Amino acid sequence: MKLLLTTLLLVYFMTTTAQEVVPETPLDTIVLNEVIIKAQRKTQYTDKASFTFEKKAVEQARYAKDLLRSLPNLHLNPVTNQIATLKRGTLLVLVNGVEATDLQIRGIAPQNVARIDYYDIPPARWSNRADTVVDIITRSAEEGYSVGVDALSALTTGFVDASAYGNYTKGKHTLGVEYKLEFRDYNDRHYEKHSDCELSGVRYANDQQSKSGFSYNAHNASVRYSAVVPQNYNFQVKAGMELLNRSAHSNGINLFTQGTTVSHHTLSGKSHDHWLRPKVDLYFSKKLGKRDELSVNVVGSYYNTTKENLSKEWVTSTAQNVYNDDMDLKVKQRGWVGEVAHTHQFDIGKLNSGYHISSTFIDNDLRNLAGTSAYDVTYTNQYLYTEFVGKKANFMYRASAGLTHTHNRSAENTFTEWVFTPKVVLGYELANNQSLRLTSYYVPRSPRSAELSSNIAQQAPNILETGNPYLKSQHIFWTGLSYAFNNEYTDFNLQPFYKNTQRVITDIYIKDPVRNGLLSTYENSKYHEEFGFSLDGTFKPLKNDLFVFSANIAPTRETLVTETGLRARNDYIDNNLSLTFTYKDLRIDYSFNFPIYYIDGNTMSTYENNNDIFIEYQLGNWTLKGGVFWLGMPSEYKMKSSYEGLVNQHSYTHIENNRNMLVFGVSYDFSKGKNNSIDKKLNNDTAPAAQF
Repeated sequence: MKLLLTTLLLVYFMTTTAQEVVPETPLDTIVLNEVIIKAQRKTQYTDKASFTFEKKAVEQARYAKDLLRSLPNLHLNPVTNQIATLKRGTLLVLVNGVEATDLQIRGIAPQNVARIDYYDIPPARWSNRADTVVDIITRSAEEGYSVGVDALSALTTGFVDASAYGNYTKGKHTLGVEYKLEFRDYNDRHYEKHSDCELSGVRYANDQQSKSGFSYNAHNASVRYSAVVPQNYNFQVKAGMELLNRSAHSNGINLFTQGTTVSHHTLSGKSHDHWLRPKVDLYFSKKLGKRDELSVNVVGSYYNTTKENLSKEWVTSTAQNVYNDDMDLKVKQRGWVGEVAHTHQFDIGKLNSGYHISSTFIDNDLRNLAGTSAYDVTYTNQYLYTEFVGKKANFMYRASAGLTHTHNRSAENTFTEWVFTPKVVLGYELANNQSLRLTSYYVPRSPRSAELSSNIAQQAPNILETGNPYLKSQHIFWTGLSYAFNNEYTDFNLQPFYKNTQRVITDIYIKDPVRNGLLSTYENSKYHEEFGFSLDGTFKPLKNDLFVFSANIAPTRETLVTETGLRARNDYIDNNLSLTFTYKDLRIDYSFNFPIYYIDGNTMSTYENNNDIFIEYQLGNWTLKGGVFWLGMPSEYKMKSSYEGLVNQHSYTHIENNRNMLVFGVSYDFSKGKNNSIDKKLNNDTAPAAQF
């Protein structure tokens, strides 16, 4: 209660003492044109930076996506062909406030981009969805259209990405369609794992080796319609369909040790899952006078999911069965999200308030090692928030207060919780190109459906795995002080930080007296703590885009303490590095990292390695591209125990299909006129498909 009163008093003090406000509405068109002609410009606000672009950059760009990837801390991931941050975390891309796909960004001509707002501290309405938000602000709508196609394929591996889009604007009406295909078919994945434990004074060990293949094809198609009357109302309806088919198969051996007896086992596994998801997104906003705006967003989706999994192990010499884990799951999942938001512009600042609710209803029909069962679960989350943003002289601030309600109901348990969620951002402008910002926030995070699941699966002889329906939400406190500096050579942020997660959800091993074995499950550990600093940004030695070096480097110490007092400590230097060469119509990107271990419950895992070179050459509206992914190495994933628990283990996975993967592709993009982009203030989506 004291924390609530303190935060509300802080919000009141700021609203009554502020003298001027940072403009949040799109900049005047004439001013923007002058900025673009003269030079590139970065303006730092409390929780965001606004970028405009020089004439040369606009002329060289094919579409808005090229301008987006030129921002500090952002780069193009050539493997996914998506814009990503050099930092770890989720990136949300918006166009005039509405969540946009990669194809929508490609449909925007670069000359139609007025500015790009980069939020490294997302506002309240996006804070639960992303770690970083970028918003592409476009100019006034005029009639026009844009079309494009893109394809990228590996020569010797089943790797294909293809897409197509089209947009047409006439008057206040805009119609857009898009389609995307992702296809993978790998047959050379290798897995090695060692684990050992002690049960009733007897040592058990598994030394597994297997070779597997996996494939999937994902289809995503959508159509959207919007009607926009500037300074009056915005309406948009978007309907889409997502389809996924995925399968895997494996064969291997296990050298099984029980006491002093060693036996040779054979492993076999196969799985297949499929889901279909129709989705509808409705949005409407209305101007209420000159200072107020009301926005409403409703999203609904339906999943029809099936998953089959068969894992077997037997004694090689006698064919005696060790285990036969045959699972069949059918899920019908309904989800909806609703949000209403109100914005009022004071002379001294802007006040944003809103209410958000999301509910997911899941019906499970399951057959597994425990037999058959049919049950339903419900996950509901509500979020009520208000925030005020303003500026006084060189002092910038944002204060928000929220209330989060979580209600998770399963067949075994019901969890309900109310949590106060404040956030404060205080900034000070040291000079035109330097600023300081202090950020602190406190938020809850609910368990994932897989962590709450009561499904039982076989992990190894004498070891089963399951979820924990009695998990509680995590509580996260984060604070950091950021120093930002930019000039014609560099643009970087230096930030010491501290993060503490109470009741952190981690996987653990516990004794299973019913089956005289071990059980891999989840618990709310005491806490997970991280502190360190991050340095991220770009360096241009020639003061232009001919050579650009980008990096994110974050020395960090982390500590995990489990419910029983077991402690794991780890020091690492997280990193992502890239070099870019741009000359006229030629662009070469080289990205790499040095994989590090991070604590992941009772194990420590590595992030995926990357060592990629990607080349693009533009010929009018056509772009030829090619490159080599995982140059000189396969994609690798390593794991080892983080502390001395009931099970000690380490594993190594590598996909040889990815080694020196040579890819080629072509794209075509054409636009005429300007896009009629909707200025949407709310962006929501229902929960992903529930699987075990």
